[in-house]
Amino acid sequence: MTAVPPPDPTPPSMPRLSPGELRRQVAAFLAAHPGDHTPGQIARALSGRSSGAVGNALDALTALGAARMTSPKPRTFTATATTGDAAAPTGPPKAAGPPKPRAPKPTPPTPPAPATPPAPAGPAATADPGLPPGAVRRPGGGVYRPRELAGLPDVEALRKLRAAGVPVLLYGPPGTGKTSLVEAAHPDLITIAGDGDTTVGDFLGEYTQDPGGGYTFIYGPLIRAMIEGRCLFIDDATLISPAVLACVYPAMDGRGEIQVKTHKGETITAAPGFYIIGGHNPGVHGAVLTEALASRFAVQIKVTSDYDLAATLKIAPRAVAVARDLARRREAGDVGWAPQLRELLAFQKVADALGEDIAAANLIGAAPDEDRDVVADAVRKAYSKSIKPLALGRQV
Repeated sequence: MTAVPPPDPTPPSMPRLSPGELRRQVAAFLAAHPGDHTPGQIARALSGRSSGAVGNALDALTALGAARMTSPKPRTFTATATTGDAAAPTGPPKAAGPPKPRAPKPTPPTPPAPATPPAPAGPAATADPGLPPGAVRRPGGGVYRPRELAGLPDVEALRKLRAAGVPVLLYGPPGTGKTSLVEAAHPDLITIAGDGDTTVGDFLGEYTQDPGGGYTFIYGPLIRAMIEGRCLFIDDATLISPAVLACVYPAMDGRGEIQVKTHKGETITAAPGFYIIGGHNPGVHGAVLTEALASRFAVQIKVTSDYDLAATLKIAPRAVAVARDLARRREAGDVGWAPQLRELLAFQKVADALGEDIAAANLIGAAPDEDRDVVADAVRKAYSKSIKPLALGRQV
């Protein structure tokens, strides 16, 4: 991806918007579509704008009270009572023609002083009386139950690796608890969810239109984590283009510095405590673990579902047995998919609402097309030969 030269922050392949126009378009989308939306969803609806630029516009709207963040992870936003006002056109449309370059007006804010994150307590050290023994409270309020890793509780092992400056890559099927583990181990977490549309700007930051009509550079999650000495979790790192992901490497190679070419060539030096951890789903289409990326994660940890925990959580025993059977067959190469803890938790919710046989039918439907016959065979052996994927029947 070609770096966008300052002072023009708009990519040459995209038409320049008038000051405040992207923010107005985002506000108009929120006003017209009630509910929660991620920056990526809005960016796709706006046809071509990057999710980073849309995220910056959402941050500006939130600061003005014209949008409200409903979830920090994934980041979702919804309209407020004043969103419609922010969506109103600010003036007559400008005549078509080549855009006139415009330098950013305001001086970007001075980065805050580096702060070392507080040392997390061990998994058993908690003042929360509602936690089971040894459990850890995640930042969002969820409960994480540590598993053994290298003779230690996994959260303790990850904290020791962070203290030693050893980057970790967690890999395994989706739904096995990689994100939960990282959140439990590192409460100061900043997360970037990777996909094929992730850009360098989504890591480093981008210019965004400010209320005065000029441009302000908003630091991205990588720069924020470096400045504040926090942990950056790159989820689905192997779905990101290697050319984009290369922008992170200088921060992982012992240099601890990043040059932000789009922001006056500014050099950012990592504060104590800065750390990077990655997540990789090997079976997901498009996930590529390059040699350059693998070499930067000195420790790579396989994460699989804890089916003993599923039983402890009172998931239906037959469903756990099906999941164990399919997991064994997956390891043997007979099938490409097996229900993970996430699917089993969903199974139990469906079973509680509609009955266990219906939940088993839904489990068949949740399997990928290429694995559905094998999954159906395993489910029917445990439940009933007549179980079929859920489908609408005749009119009632």
